[in-house]
Amino acid sequence: MNVILQSSRFGELQIPAEAVLDFPAGLIGLGGRRFALLARSEESAFVWLHSMDDPDLAVPVTNPWRFFEDYEIELGDDEAERLGISGPEDASIYVTVRSAPALDDFCANLRAPILVVGNQGHQVINQAAIAPVRAPLFAGLQEEPSRAA
Repeated sequence: MNVILQSSRFGELQIPAEAVLDFPAGLIGLGGRRFALLARSEESAFVWLHSMDDPDLAVPVTNPWRFFEDYEIELGDDEAERLGISGPEDASIYVTVRSAPALDDFCANLRAPILVVGNQGHQVINQAAIAPVRAPLFAGLQEEPSRAA
């Protein structure tokens, strides 16, 4: 069975009911509990975490290891037990992305990752020592010199 997602960004979409994620504690700074992950393709670097209840609310997210291969998440034992995970293989992990007009200004929030376990999502506070709120995604990129004719 599908549910209808009305999106101001993507129009009307049919989402399989089992793909709707429930965030029991919500997301930091956002309203609502029901979201769906929307990807253009399996290889997409970025995915939209779209509210099922607010047609205007969609947040870009990404797999943190696509950009930060040394990224680590540390959770307290109580929190890991509450979420029902014992290791990274037990959850799909995303971080929110802040886009900007210039690629150099794109950044990811490594401090508050989103863990998806089954059909539930949880935004947690990462206890790792190196987990900035605004980690530049493309800091190592350099622009090609212009090729003026």
